Amino acid sequence: MPANANKASADRELVITRIYDAPARLLFQAWSQPEHLMKWFGPVGWPLTLCEVDFRKGGRWRFAMTGSSGQQNTPFGGEYLEIVPDRKIVFDNAFEDDPAKKMIMTITFEERDGRTTLTWHTLFMSPAMKDEYVGMGIEAGANSGLDQLEDVVARLKAAA
Repeated sequence: MPANANKASADRELVITRIYDAPARLLFQAWSQPEHLMKWFGPVGWPLTLCEVDFRKGGRWRFAMTGSSGQQNTPFGGEYLEIVPDRKIVFDNAFEDDPAKKMIMTITFEERDGRTTLTWHTLFMSPAMKDEYVGMGIEAGANSGLDQLEDVVARLKAAA
């Protein structure tokens, strides 16, 4: 592989890593069930007000968030491409009003001694698309959601 091939891929990637004090199965549950997704997915102040999930390989998902204006934003969603229980979820994602701008998201869960490292890897179609989405706040929004995920997983752990 040419030396610049990895750089080209890195120019299109965004990776966020978090460690949670919970088993992978609880994180996987929080990523796969609408009743949990609605409590954490998205930035604070922008809750999911549309959450349709057909959680299986080839199944489709569709979300929309509503901000303080009370107006629901453009829905976004895609297809589940790969699901490995408690280990990995891969899906594509695009806004409904711009389906050509699709990204691939890979969520992995690596458990060790009851703690789980969650890695959220996004692969954009181009460096320009990555720059556009980073400029719109995708990284801050994802991190805000992952902060809320910590609370959801803590509740799931307490109930287990």
